[in-house]
Amino acid sequence: TMRNPSTLLLLILQGTVLAHGYKNVALHGKATQSDRVNHVCGAASGAIDGNRQANFYAGSCTHTERMTNPWWRVDLLDTYIITSMSVTNRGDCCAVELNGAEIHIGNSLLSDGAANPAVVFTVMLSYSIFFLSSLPLDRLPGFDQTWYLHRKTKNMAIYGKASQSTVYPGAIANNAIDGNREARFDLGSCSATNNDFNPWWRLDLGKTHKVFSISITNRLEVHTRINGAEIRIGDSLDNNGNNNPRCAVISTISPGFTETFQCNGMDGRFINIVIPGRNEFLTLCEVEVYASRLD
Repeated sequence: TMRNPSTLLLLILQGTVLAHGYKNVALHGKATQSDRVNHVCGAASGAIDGNRQANFYAGSCTHTERMTNPWWRVDLLDTYIITSMSVTNRGDCCAVELNGAEIHIGNSLLSDGAANPAVVFTVMLSYSIFFLSSLPLDRLPGFDQTWYLHRKTKNMAIYGKASQSTVYPGAIANNAIDGNREARFDLGSCSATNNDFNPWWRLDLGKTHKVFSISITNRLEVHTRINGAEIRIGDSLDNNGNNNPRCAVISTISPGFTETFQCNGMDGRFINIVIPGRNEFLTLCEVEVYASRLD
């Protein structure tokens, strides 16, 4: 994240396997960012496509809008020891826009990940390189497996497949599991149904999991539409999955906020969010399911 309004442009190192066996795990991650400069270039995934091309117009760099505290984030989909990191700056112009950027690493999504610990340096050069490599935690000698299994409880929604009762134009079900908590509907990261009776959204985790908690990010605008929604978890598809046991009832979620609901280890393959008993648009800007796979 940056301390002042600026534009963030970066490109992460291509997948070189280092001599000691570490490798670039960014290639297999999922990237997102605070905003995108336009709909042609500048996608977050451009920074982890394995291409160091530094000319922005070649289409392989990320680019946010000019904004306060712009950020870019990669989800490695597992917990790693990060030994080093590499960042390639834009080469055709505007290199100073990266000055003052901070690199934060951790397991929290608080403040879009900016609350995680910062690396001990701040980027001050117009062209800066840090090598990214990693070692999975469970390969460390003397590793505590009990602690590791506890940490393996993570957001499993990003591995699943989403569907919903109907699709409001452009607001597909998978938008709710894209790893981006952006709550402004017009930025294209929220799912939405049409004005259905008993509208529902469903996540298929692929197999039964033990679900500990579910975090839901509400839309910034017309935020009261989520009021009264139910979270249901189970292995049945009867009534589109809406007959499974109930984890929680959502009384309200503040505009643009993320609320966490405790499900206390309920077992289920399907996670449903349904608004019963009325016609409504069901809009979800992010759904995170913190669960562990049942062996």
